[in-house]
Amino acid sequence: MAIDKALLDLLLAGREPHELFAKNGLIDELKKALSERMLAAELDDHLESEAEAGLGNRRNGTSKKTMLTGSSKLTLDIPRDRLGTFDPKLIAKYQRRFPDFDDKISSMYARGMTVREIRGHLELYGIDVSPDLISTVTDAVLEAVTEWQGRPLDACYPLVFFAAIRVKIRDEGFVRNKAIYRASHAHSFIGSTPGLV
Repeated sequence: MAIDKALLDLLLAGREPHELFAKNGLIDELKKALSERMLAAELDDHLESEAEAGLGNRRNGTSKKTMLTGSSKLTLDIPRDRLGTFDPKLIAKYQRRFPDFDDKISSMYARGMTVREIRGHLELYGIDVSPDLISTVTDAVLEAVTEWQGRPLDACYPLVFFAAIRVKIRDEGFVRNKAIYRASHAHSFIGSTPGLV
């Protein structure tokens, strides 16, 4: 499903390009707005099902919840119901991280990064997490990580190298910098030295 261009123009109006992906930028605002909208829809569905069952349940405001995403911290307004029977599926009670956050930590761990290196990487994005949290996430998937690290390797891995050299070229009466690209490939076999072709 494509997003309407007019809607995109409206979202981007008056924003600086560097602000779009920055902390608390447009992407974070969209994550917050979409999450809150889906939670409200979940509550509507819950209240409708309880009304059909004859229970007199209704909305009861919201509560704040801080969630860790892959790029920042978001404070969401989680809707509540009077009877306290609403259990959201998108963001479960007591859940403090978006699902992709754990996947990113696991991916970095599987690639050989230590807990301190992962923490330092996340701090680049303004996300302060404790080493204990990272250990908890990695311990939950340790078996899958060990299996991935011990997987059998293929006999051959093709590699392609791209290089460019910048040269000055006269073009339409002006001297401009242009890139000349070169691609080469190598055959890499396990246990042998790769040779350029």
